[in-house]
Amino acid sequence: MAYDEYLADRTRQLLNEKSVSYREMKMMGGLCFMVDEKMCCGLLTDKNTNTGLLMARIGIANYEEALKRPHCSEMNFTGRSMKGYVFISEDGFDMDKDLDYWIQLCLDHNPFAKSSKKKAKKNS
Repeated sequence: MAYDEYLADRTRQLLNEKSVSYREMKMMGGLCFMVDEKMCCGLLTDKNTNTGLLMARIGIANYEEALKRPHCSEMNFTGRSMKGYVFISEDGFDMDKDLDYWIQLCLDHNPFAKSSKKKAKKNS
């Protein structure tokens, strides 16, 4: 999996300090942090620059304002931006207060986020 282990440790520490119950899931070529069985945030490496990215699920209500912040961009995996999700490049979470800002924004949105539907298992 391609993600920054130091950033993963920082994210774990923040979630633990906030007494958030979470689980980690390797997904989309990186690491996702699930809160209440919903994707909260994720970590991966930008294949073009080989630098770390924070994927933040912040919701549509926070989306436009977040894009005005430095080092924040639309999340785009397939050629279409995913509204409510943003990427933050390394300079945008280098300082602990900046990482805390993004993680808290994700946590604030989490109660309103929809969980993905579980796929039914096929019987063979």
